[in-house]
Amino acid sequence: MSQISGILKGLKVTFRTMVKTLFPGGLKNPVPKPSEGALTVQYPHEKEAPPTRARGVIALHEGNCTACMLCARECPDWCIYIEGHKELAPPRRAGGQPRKVNALDRFDIDYSLCMYCGICVEVCPFDALFWTPEYEFSELRLADLLHDKERLSEWMHTVPDFEEYEAGSEQKQRKVPR
Repeated sequence: MSQISGILKGLKVTFRTMVKTLFPGGLKNPVPKPSEGALTVQYPHEKEAPPTRARGVIALHEGNCTACMLCARECPDWCIYIEGHKELAPPRRAGGQPRKVNALDRFDIDYSLCMYCGICVEVCPFDALFWTPEYEFSELRLADLLHDKERLSEWMHTVPDFEEYEAGSEQKQRKVPR
């Protein structure tokens, strides 16, 4: 019996929403005007602004990436491909030994496999990956959804600044590298 009451309650909500959409003046003025009551955005002619910190495409700040491969190892879809090599960098102090650092050769994300979970952005210890609010990156060919490091770097200018922390927070404010 409780299942039937739940179904009836759901149908009531659906019917109420349908009446508000079809008859924006209410049932007292039953002139159907679905275009006035609908909240549909006529995409692509009108574009809706995504919410703050929306998950769109992932941007890469190549200067921060050390090719540590944490993002590729943690990705549940295995859609991140990284290749790198070691090279010598100048010593930090005069008279010191030259350092070995990782250099990034290849950083690709296959968006045909990606499920936008955000694990790669969260595990990156060097702030090399960021979410952007851009959601229009469809392609005609499936193979074109494989974005290389140059294409991922192009999205960096669309990364929004981090929101301010609450007053009294002891956490250091993060900044987006530009």
